Amino acid sequence: MSFEYIQKLPTVDEIKETFPLTDKLAGIKNRRDKMITDVLKGKSDKFLVIVGPCSADNEDAVVDYVTRLGNLNEKIKDKIVLIPRVYTDKPRTTGVGYKGITSQPDPAGKVDFRVGLMMMRHMLIRVIKETGLTAANEMLYPEYWGYVSDVVSYMTIGARSVEDQEHRITASGFDIPTGMKNPISGALNAMLNSVYAAQQPHSFIYRGYEVKTNGNKFAHCVLRGFTNTSGQAISNYHYENLRELLSLYNTHKLQNPAVIIDANHDNSNKQFKEQIRIVKDVLHSRNDDNEIHRLVKGVMIESYIEEGSQRIGEGIYGKSITDPCLGWKDTERLILDIADAV
Repeated sequence: MSFEYIQKLPTVDEIKETFPLTDKLAGIKNRRDKMITDVLKGKSDKFLVIVGPCSADNEDAVVDYVTRLGNLNEKIKDKIVLIPRVYTDKPRTTGVGYKGITSQPDPAGKVDFRVGLMMMRHMLIRVIKETGLTAANEMLYPEYWGYVSDVVSYMTIGARSVEDQEHRITASGFDIPTGMKNPISGALNAMLNSVYAAQQPHSFIYRGYEVKTNGNKFAHCVLRGFTNTSGQAISNYHYENLRELLSLYNTHKLQNPAVIIDANHDNSNKQFKEQIRIVKDVLHSRNDDNEIHRLVKGVMIESYIEEGSQRIGEGIYGKSITDPCLGWKDTERLILDIADAV
């Protein structure tokens, strides 16, 4: 056989028993979930800012960063819903390399999913307990959902996963808002088909069971730019892109039309400082057009304590080991500017 079975992993129930969520923390999550869904329903005029490191590789640095967000939240909470990125899985373009703390607890060490699952859940609970914020995550492994279902408030399906049927139908069972990114090709119809699939009920095989879902009515689009056939990064956050998406939304007749703009990745060509300009451009488009204002519900920003990125093993506290990120000073200033503009 080509599969080598390394170790049997703890079940979802076993992990949750080891790292339980208290009633108090569950109450925080429920309130946060409602705040986010109210934005997507159009019931709240607040703006979503999903912000944090490209990958959550170090628990202390991540909690330090989110604590700073929590303190900043007191100044802008009337206008913004801050959602920290605590991405514990990292899809890779070639499938090779560091894939996140869930699989590799020590980025310079060996793969160990047993330890990784425990570290992942411990970190996500610690974020809620110490900051009062609940996190966003990205689903690399569809079987992963149960381990985080009660501790995250937002989920993303990445550009490399969004056309995969298993990711789509698993997302139909999420009870939290889920952003479906445009694929690497940039095909908007493929993204909208993914949103449609996630919004529908499905029956399928999941973790050894036949299951049925009700559909996720808060599945929505995320524009992150794309790569053309020549390998060039092409942005899709501009006014004309938003108008095109609005037109397609009207054609597809999906529930709760919404888009989040990812300011990094191909939108910035991974020039992390460009995120500042891109976010402000999006806010300008939003403020100039009432229909775009209703459609654009938020932005995603890659940010950490120290700006830029480092190689694994350099050991610089609070600096990304994957994509380069904005530093804290620029991030704080940008979030305050967003609050003034929305």
